[in-house]
Amino acid sequence: MISIDLTGKVAVVTGGIQGLGKATASMLRRAGARVAVNYFDDATGMGRQRAEAAAMEWGDAALVMAADVRRRQDMKEFFGAIEQRFGRVDFLVNNAAILRDRSIKKLTDDEWDAVVDTNLSAVFKVTQTALPFLQDGGRIINLASISGVLGFFGQANYASSKAGVIAFTKVLSRELASRRILVNAVAPGVVLTEMGASIPTADRDQMLTQIPMKRFGEPEEIASVILYLCSDLSSYVTGQTLHVNGGWHG
Repeated sequence: MISIDLTGKVAVVTGGIQGLGKATASMLRRAGARVAVNYFDDATGMGRQRAEAAAMEWGDAALVMAADVRRRQDMKEFFGAIEQRFGRVDFLVNNAAILRDRSIKKLTDDEWDAVVDTNLSAVFKVTQTALPFLQDGGRIINLASISGVLGFFGQANYASSKAGVIAFTKVLSRELASRRILVNAVAPGVVLTEMGASIPTADRDQMLTQIPMKRFGEPEEIASVILYLCSDLSSYVTGQTLHVNGGWHG
């Protein structure tokens, strides 16, 4: 019998209190890993409520902390807290991302900057901050997107940021190979999260016609691939983008 046991390992999942991030952190926790997740504490208080619920669910084996992935100082404090609490980092899952969809004709500088800063520049900042804490032989998994490959209408900012994540993953896999750190990206199709639900119904219906499996993905189906990439089963996989999209190729 083959099983994945991550007991003794520590996984960091950015934006890990909702959607795909929450599903990933929960799955890694069920596999035995201790988890550290950050969240964005906005004015609505919703982030804090979700964080409290996640902390109760995962118990003492988790660190849940308000920290903005776009701010270098926040990330330094976040990883410092992880070091103090757990003493190590084995897996980094760069999951945090936002959407600000609009056609290029109408896209504002602020909408471009917000998406690129969160979805791409923050991946660089988080990863660079994490490297001194990441164990040799560890894993980095970056969340890309089918949009970064196909380029959907109205997603110039989002598609560009996710294409950048794919390129960043390739470069980082080369630079960290000497430390035996494996770096891969996962590119989901449309997943049934809050972000997926924000896509207009007409657009989602049109997307379904292009998916051979005739359905959208579940968060746990993407999390399962991330679990594989964190396991010893993926020991010779690096620099790759794994497409998890039900067969959707354009």
